Amino acid sequence: MPGVYNGHDRTFYFGQYQGFRQVLGTTQIFAVPTPQEREGRNTTAFPGDTLLVPVDPKMAPVLARYPLPNDPQGPYGGRTYAASSKVSTVTDQFSVRLDHRLSDKSQLFARFNFNNVNGPLTNPSQTAIDPSFAIRFLDHQRNFGLAYTRTLSPNLTLESTFGFLRSTPLFPTLNHTQPALKFADGLYEAFNAPAGTVLGAFGNLFQARQSLLWVHRSHTFKVGIEARFHRDSTIFAYYPNGEYTFGGGTAYASVEIPSLSGRHNIHIGDPLPDALTGFLTATPFSFTTSVAPSLFPQGDRLGLSAIRRESYNFYFQDNWKISPRFLLNYGLRYELNTRNREAKHLTSSPFFVGPQNQPAHFWQADTRQKLVLNPQPPYDLDRGGWGPRLGFEWRLATNTVLRAGGAITTILPNLFETNFLTGGFPYVVNPYVTAAPDSPIPFENEVTPFSLPLVFTPRGQPVFATGRSTDVPANTEVDFERFVKDLAALTPGNQIIPLSIFGMSQDFRNGYIGSYTLGLEHDFGDVKLSASYVATVGVKLASIFLPNSYGGAEPRFARFTGFDSTGQVSGGFGPEYVMTTRSHSTFHSLQAALGKTSPRAGLGFQASYTFSKSLDDTSSALGGFSTGSSGALLQAFPQDPQNSRAEKGPSTFDVAHVVVFSLVQALPLDRLALFKPLGQGITSGWQLLNITTLTTGSPFSVYSGVQQTGAGSSGADRPDQIGRPVLSTSRAVREDYFGQGSTNADFFSIPIGLPGGTGPNQGRFGTLGRNTFRGPAFHNFDLALIKDTAFGRRGGGDKLTLQFRAEFFNVFNLVNFGLPANIVRGTGFGLISRTASPSRQVQFSLKLIY
Repeated sequence: MPGVYNGHDRTFYFGQYQGFRQVLGTTQIFAVPTPQEREGRNTTAFPGDTLLVPVDPKMAPVLARYPLPNDPQGPYGGRTYAASSKVSTVTDQFSVRLDHRLSDKSQLFARFNFNNVNGPLTNPSQTAIDPSFAIRFLDHQRNFGLAYTRTLSPNLTLESTFGFLRSTPLFPTLNHTQPALKFADGLYEAFNAPAGTVLGAFGNLFQARQSLLWVHRSHTFKVGIEARFHRDSTIFAYYPNGEYTFGGGTAYASVEIPSLSGRHNIHIGDPLPDALTGFLTATPFSFTTSVAPSLFPQGDRLGLSAIRRESYNFYFQDNWKISPRFLLNYGLRYELNTRNREAKHLTSSPFFVGPQNQPAHFWQADTRQKLVLNPQPPYDLDRGGWGPRLGFEWRLATNTVLRAGGAITTILPNLFETNFLTGGFPYVVNPYVTAAPDSPIPFENEVTPFSLPLVFTPRGQPVFATGRSTDVPANTEVDFERFVKDLAALTPGNQIIPLSIFGMSQDFRNGYIGSYTLGLEHDFGDVKLSASYVATVGVKLASIFLPNSYGGAEPRFARFTGFDSTGQVSGGFGPEYVMTTRSHSTFHSLQAALGKTSPRAGLGFQASYTFSKSLDDTSSALGGFSTGSSGALLQAFPQDPQNSRAEKGPSTFDVAHVVVFSLVQALPLDRLALFKPLGQGITSGWQLLNITTLTTGSPFSVYSGVQQTGAGSSGADRPDQIGRPVLSTSRAVREDYFGQGSTNADFFSIPIGLPGGTGPNQGRFGTLGRNTFRGPAFHNFDLALIKDTAFGRRGGGDKLTLQFRAEFFNVFNLVNFGLPANIVRGTGFGLISRTASPSRQVQFSLKLIY
């Protein structure tokens, strides 16, 4: 800056902006009601017969808004609807960087990143029904970093860093008037699956670190200490519009339903045979919603919480060169993560206690449950965050190196795991109602208002007497029974409504990953070959525990729910979701790679192969958003809520074989006589890039689509397998993955109607394991053609370079099939209606490099 500042050889800067605009057309295929079904003709409940179902007028607006089927040859037969749905993504990214040399011994580095992301939609199948059913994705990220480096001597360096990160992942929904209609058996695509769900986090992370690097003889020591301060706000409420579920559990007829033959007439009070009869007669199996009292945040900020937490760690590491051929690396890290705190004490959690109010295990006969506000401590503080590591590198010969190592790494809980302290009762009330023979669920095709009573302690004192949650003393117990009965008094029919409860297990801990590897690497000139064994074990991983089973559970399965002599709910707790760290995983793999990075022949390549196996009892703590009901269901909850060990199986993300090949080839067109007349400006600077990915399929489970036991309805019940399907996408009908079309369900038997069975269907849990089948393989080929053109020469160097890129994603336009519909009693079982990758995409770009 002439006359202002001369930073020659002292100050360096960098700035960049990237904008991305994409509108991607996606094909959506799902099931919708047929014209005959819209008129009340049900031909699937009893094969060979037709039920003449009276269509409830409240269902008329829903049926009218569902599109008509348009692809009778599709995977859902006469119910198939195919349409395109646009998915747009808009991002703006800006960053600046400054490097400044303060002196010969000190340097300063600073950076700032700005990134705004809008999109893509997470549920394009829903927008094909109605654009207002979308779940958008928004994230505004800001990142600032500052580092000061001081070299005290040639062997001693100090580094001080400070950082700030703000991220705002938010999943807003557009429609706040239409309740969700879902089908547990996959009958149709859900109708407004989001139901106004509001989930998101506004995270602010402040980070400071001090490290020291000391080189002493054959040792390179590194020591550091770090502190992280989290200041987060979360929004946590599911389905505030209300969610009705048809199927999955037994509903009971509210009207007379004749059959064409007269042999299958259904009378008032009889169990309904399928989800379609329940849907047409507006008789759901279950209803749930989220409601907040007027004292707490409402609207788009339903369940708003301000969470505070801190993390501290220190580490020590040494690279010890014992000899010219042997290098030993060892170190130790310690992590301490504080418990969550909420700025306004908006926390609650259930606790298991014995007769003397002492902590107890849920399975003990005399255990009761209480709900506590502002629990202190909310869960035990894990002080065992030690993470040792040890590894070595041994040069066996000039071109051969043996490497081995092992380490334990602490997994600090993420915000959504520890957020189970917030967003629960009484700050957000989650009623959950299931149908009973004498208590049908009233259906309303609009948001059902709930008037909530006051909350009292067991001594009859108002919990929020001052109107401020900060005045609630620690460990205040709620008179939960009174609240449930007071809520029933405000409800038409005075029906007892079980309430869903969220909380943290008292023994919640950090997770740990143990990793170890042994590998050999050999150089053949400029080509490097490596082979290694890599394994990890996950201990105390996060998962949901359901001590009160699922909604609609019988007394023997829901011991913390109150029942009267007729088996009707009379009080107590509804479904409970308690965050624990009781899961476990293992991963074993053999990995081989062959690569060349030298410029010889203008060729560089990297080829790798991995043969692996990953096992766990759940692959995610939460099931994530419900984006619809067509295609494959990926279920996070266990079939038996009291026996998660029975879920041990391949991880949902497990892939046995992975081959990846990448290539960079300089194209010497300027050396070919055919192209020389074009001039060097056109023939020079060309490169060809390729990335090829080949993998085997990922696993999936098969679910029955009906409640089999008295443990309640979750959609996780599995059948018995009685036949062995040949899974393939190479048949005449490629999407028929199980190969038998409309009879694919014959490979399985649903164990209901058994002597000694439980639940409304008198059944048992299925014997089919979790993730026992594999989806189709994945093949993808990407190509890029690059041309660098230098111009504006000055001195002896190039001043500017213009780079042209032509990129072809999925260049051969291969169809990679997704997972098949996996609900036995669902529409299109065993058929694939989704692709696992987009079709061919072509992208052209210009970049100016200076």
